[in-house]
Amino acid sequence: MNENSLSAAAAGTWTLGDLTVNRIGFGAMRLTAHDRDRAVAVLRRAVDLGVDHIDTAAFYFSPLRSANELINRALAPYPDGLVIATKVWPGRDPSGNWWWAEPSQLRGQVEENLRQLGRDHLDLVNLRLPRSRRNGSLAGHFGVLAGLRDAGLVRHLGVSNVTAAQLAEAQAIAPVVCVQNPYGIGAPPEERALLRSCGEQGVAYVPFYAIAGAGQDAGSVDLGHAALEEIARAHDATPAQVRLAWTLGQGPHVLAIPGTGDPDHLEENVAAGTLELSADEMARLAAP
Repeated sequence: MNENSLSAAAAGTWTLGDLTVNRIGFGAMRLTAHDRDRAVAVLRRAVDLGVDHIDTAAFYFSPLRSANELINRALAPYPDGLVIATKVWPGRDPSGNWWWAEPSQLRGQVEENLRQLGRDHLDLVNLRLPRSRRNGSLAGHFGVLAGLRDAGLVRHLGVSNVTAAQLAEAQAIAPVVCVQNPYGIGAPPEERALLRSCGEQGVAYVPFYAIAGAGQDAGSVDLGHAALEEIARAHDATPAQVRLAWTLGQGPHVLAIPGTGDPDHLEENVAAGTLELSADEMARLAAP
């Protein structure tokens, strides 16, 4: 691909409330595993390539580095149009142990993100539900975020790790601009149905683990899908690029937030926005 034509804008745009973003974004989770200067360079390169949607969290940190502080160092003063999304409810103490916030603690988590990012408000906050609450109520926590939105600390709200019923529960409290759930090739029927429902409602669907699939935090893995390698070869692409293209092909409301600390992988991820799969290829990848 011509270097000058490489742009996150090639995959089109969607809106998060009143914020328009390119559908290829960037996930910051993996940044903290890399050298500081390299992580800063990757973030700046991402913005140069047209990435205007960065997904992060205060609990993305290693013993030496924080994703939010890397974003602050690399990109502040922030360019116009850059949307930074974060998430709350999970937390980690300084030793790395996980904890889950009570509703009364959510304001503190929001303020922690504000402080680390150097912002006076957060563009988008996702309420990330614990797996143990997949059938529980989110009203107590989401109601607090709605109050913080009314107070001006948060511009837009989303939900993560939710069912269709939980999305509806949140929407009855305050507008929801996105759903952030695990999704990729091999997603279960109920998740495919939720993705379609989001499109019908004009809600952005932002999958995580779209490249990793069942490998999740381990990164991109070969799940042994019979068609994946063949389709990748046919397009002179990597399997990860095919996974991203397939995910974006699920609907114009689907955004991608692949993360990496490698500049070459970053460019490959952005280039996936120009990869067009045929209807037959899409169907082969979706087949069990």
